Order: sequence, then C-alpha cells, then structure tokens
Amino acid sequence: MINVNRYRCGYCGACVSVCPTCAIELVETWIEVTDDCTECGACVSVCPIGAIEVPQ
Repeated sequence: MINVNRYRCGYCGACVSVCPTCAIELVETWIEVTDDCTECGACVSVCPIGAIEVPQ
C-alpha cells in the first residue's frame, strides 16, 4: 500500500482523482488509502509536492 506523508501533504486531492481503483479518499484533512490500492503509482506521478511513496 502507498505511504502518504501527512506532514507534507497539502490535501489538494490530485491523487484521489487519478486513482484507477478509487482506493484513495480525501476525508476532511487527511488522505485515507483503502485495501483496494494496487500500488500502480498513478498518484505518485501527480502529487505536486511529492508526499506519496510506493513502498519498495
């Protein structure tokens, strides 16, 4: 599952809109990642501040 750095994240929602499995949700002031995450990396490529990482 992806890692979201909550201290760095600006909660813009860009990752939510590109997730092909709808596994990322913007809930109030945090990003929630569900078990539907396939670690495809689509969210990583659109994050404007690099707050998302796919574990190696």
